[in-house]
Amino acid sequence: MIRTAIPLILLTAAVAPLAAQDTTKAAPPAPAPAAAVLTVVDAAVARTVVDRAPQDTGAAFPDSVGSLVFFTKISGAPAGAETVVHHVWYHGDTQVADVELHIAGSPWRTWSRKTVPADWKGPWHVEVRDAGGAVLKRVDFTVGQ
Repeated sequence: MIRTAIPLILLTAAVAPLAAQDTTKAAPPAPAPAAAVLTVVDAAVARTVVDRAPQDTGAAFPDSVGSLVFFTKISGAPAGAETVVHHVWYHGDTQVADVELHIAGSPWRTWSRKTVPADWKGPWHVEVRDAGGAVLKRVDFTVGQ
């Protein structure tokens, strides 16, 4: 009987090796941090900004305007983390500027300035884009018409 038991024990050990098994339940994965949902609360094309507020806003400007400001007020940026948005300026369908702006709180006011040559008449627009390139807001205006 011992002769048959030893090969059976060796065979069992080879087929099912002994190992400790962890029977504790794994903790559920931590939820991914929620992505910031940026919202453009206010946006305007203006001649200037005074005390963090746009001045002389409009949808049409003379070709002698010289430069314009695109003002935005953004909410939804996470506290303590810097967020990036872009003001992307277009003359007609041609992109003429991409200004990276840093948002450090909510709400946050920021603006970019674009020189407007007198011969660049016609339709313009500016897009506010998040860091991934999604358009959050678009504002159309004209120069010289």
